[in-house]
Amino acid sequence: MSTPVSAPSEMAFFSLLARCGSFSAAARELDVSTPAVSKRLAQMEARLGVQLLNRTTRRVGLTPEGETYLLHARRILADIDDMEQLVSSAVAAPKGLLRVNATLGFGRSHIAPLISGFVKLHPEVQVQLQLSVNPPPLSEDAFDVCVRFGEPPDARVMARRIAPNRRLLCAAPSYLAKHGTPKVPHDLTRHDCIGIRQGDEAYGIWRLSSGKHTEAVKVRGNLSTNDGEIAVNWALAGQGIVMRAEWDIARYLRSGRLKQVLDNYRTPPADIHAVYPQRHQASARVRAFVDFLATHFEKSSIRAAGLVVDW
Repeated sequence: MSTPVSAPSEMAFFSLLARCGSFSAAARELDVSTPAVSKRLAQMEARLGVQLLNRTTRRVGLTPEGETYLLHARRILADIDDMEQLVSSAVAAPKGLLRVNATLGFGRSHIAPLISGFVKLHPEVQVQLQLSVNPPPLSEDAFDVCVRFGEPPDARVMARRIAPNRRLLCAAPSYLAKHGTPKVPHDLTRHDCIGIRQGDEAYGIWRLSSGKHTEAVKVRGNLSTNDGEIAVNWALAGQGIVMRAEWDIARYLRSGRLKQVLDNYRTPPADIHAVYPQRHQASARVRAFVDFLATHFEKSSIRAAGLVVDW
């Protein structure tokens, strides 16, 4: 009679082996011999009928089948953690894998440092951070928490506003001295406007509102990019007018290196949200991370109101 296979145990073993990157490192963490680790993997591969790892003398690498197995194994193990914390009467400490997505510039400048602090508070949580130009579809279940700008993307997901934010139009004083300052939205058609190709928004169309009236302006310029940080640097160099989130340009406005234009007009909302699937409402690690972000940004907003800003 064959011994029944514990699928969660196998998935946890394979996840650990992939994280360690070698049989010997996994053996040390499991407190078993290296041949025992090799034998257990061989048994898994024999049962599944596929090779999960490519072996070398020092390291192991995932095969395409191994990558698929690992992706689903980590998600299933995270779901098991959530289920156990949900049914447990005790208040469990956050633990397990947390997959976070954020935009390039904001993620690099603001989210990555916060993750470092979060993991120090919750050492049993393993965080994977991926930065991308465009937000991934939440339907693909590739991430547990996405940090996004603007309106929440879908009523079927949970979205918590973690910081107020505005999109502002600004330019370097040198550019405005040479080309003049726009007084009404239509004036933008005569200016060099730096384009940013991100998300699903219509490229080259800037919408500005006054009262109940909204004007869509088709802007042009010699420079465009999919990286907001590059666009801001071009604006700092006097290359044109840029529309950018306040969080990214506040320090330049305070220092005078950029000057806001058309400040009596409103632009589309850019509030910062933590977005996550409804099924993660019960996840201790997701709740803890979103609370951690919200607390940090609330304190930052209070400091900003008091002119003690460290964004």
